[in-house]
Amino acid sequence: MRTLVVFALAAALAAQTPPKGKTEDDALAAIKVDVDVVSILASVRDKRGGLVGNLEKNDFTVLEDGKQQSIKYFTRETDLPLTIGLLIDVSRSQENLIDIERRAAAAFFAQVLQKKDEAFLISFGEESELLQDYTGSARLLTNAMNGLQVSSGVGGIGPGPVPTVGQPRGTVLYDAVYLAAGEKLKPEVGRKVIVVITDGVDEGSKIKLEDAVEAAQKADAVIYSIDYSDSAFYGMFGAVGMGAGALHRMSDETGGHMFQVDRRHPLEEVFKELQDEMRSQYSIGYTPTNETKDGGYRKLDIRTADKTLKVQARKGYYAVKPDSR
Repeated sequence: MRTLVVFALAAALAAQTPPKGKTEDDALAAIKVDVDVVSILASVRDKRGGLVGNLEKNDFTVLEDGKQQSIKYFTRETDLPLTIGLLIDVSRSQENLIDIERRAAAAFFAQVLQKKDEAFLISFGEESELLQDYTGSARLLTNAMNGLQVSSGVGGIGPGPVPTVGQPRGTVLYDAVYLAAGEKLKPEVGRKVIVVITDGVDEGSKIKLEDAVEAAQKADAVIYSIDYSDSAFYGMFGAVGMGAGALHRMSDETGGHMFQVDRRHPLEEVFKELQDEMRSQYSIGYTPTNETKDGGYRKLDIRTADKTLKVQARKGYYAVKPDSR
């Protein structure tokens, strides 16, 4: 097992060579896109919540800081490489759910990974661990999930990628998202997704929620949150659902979706819905009229001509130079 403290070394190596599984031409193309084009992944739902996959370029309007932009690139997103970071909460509150998560995630990877797609697996509790680095093999990911085990500690100074001093360390959710986005996904090309399975309760992260969201935005990564709580564990504490607000924010700000697991909506069904959504996206690209790369945050508003439809896309981006992202 390697903890995520090795991410710094991995990032240094990634700066010298194209990201694993990507060609040198892909890397060069990504640099050009960073300079000239803002890329947005969008999902569209009807008023009943169903995915809408038959829209055209002219059905969309893109506003940046209130100013309409001219859409330059538009595709229905089914074939671009997909890079997935699966983050699984293994803190004490999730102990009874780990076996279910292991089985459901294994089936998900077996179905969702296609040619050129890659994924990595991170567990987080009192610290974050990289259980499987980038691979296109569902078998290797499944084997890595056999290493999932409860990670729960007490307060004080402990090891880990983001040291925490004098705080209880139980679920470093924000640290895990920050590192997955900033160290793993940032240099990658194509569609980038973080799937996090957790009850949403963070205890002991050095990183704040807003910093984790910003890291995902700068990495162009979409966060899909799966709110999965063990009612048996929280029964005595009454804390079920207390992390939903943070999960909603991470997903909403990055263009993802928060799924709720319950008796009528099991984890296996959630993974099926997630798979459908990732294969029913629109890729929208435009050259911003404001060409200044000052690091400022630009608000995005994506609309459709049909006002009854709801667009799910990131709320904005940071206008930074490619080498400072």
